[in-house]
Amino acid sequence: MKNREVQKKFDEIVAFAEIEKFIDTPVKFYSSGMYMRLAFAIAAHLDPEILIIDEVLAVGDAAFQDKCINKINEVANDGRTILFVSHSDGALHRICRTGLYLEHGRLKNFGEMKDVLGQYQVDYGKKN
Repeated sequence: MKNREVQKKFDEIVAFAEIEKFIDTPVKFYSSGMYMRLAFAIAAHLDPEILIIDEVLAVGDAAFQDKCINKINEVANDGRTILFVSHSDGALHRICRTGLYLEHGRLKNFGEMKDVLGQYQVDYGKKN
């Protein structure tokens, strides 16, 4: 990411991450939640062709999680690709149309999210 890209969207990124009060604090002193908020905000606001999100919704309160889901959907609606990794069935249903189920590094299922999650739940004894 180029410095001028960050500078151009700096205020928007800081506001999205909700870290205005801490912006002068060195990042090394941020909590893990603050760090994840900032990392997601930067990645999502720099117009990536492919946005890779790995368990970002595991941190933060419900309101911030909803904000992230809305941003993810906005990025997807712009026609960009999202690779979303999660163990949350609810988040997967809210965000994804297509799912990929890997087991021990091998493809087990690929298709509509409800079908892929259904197989995963059967394999691991979970219920809907």
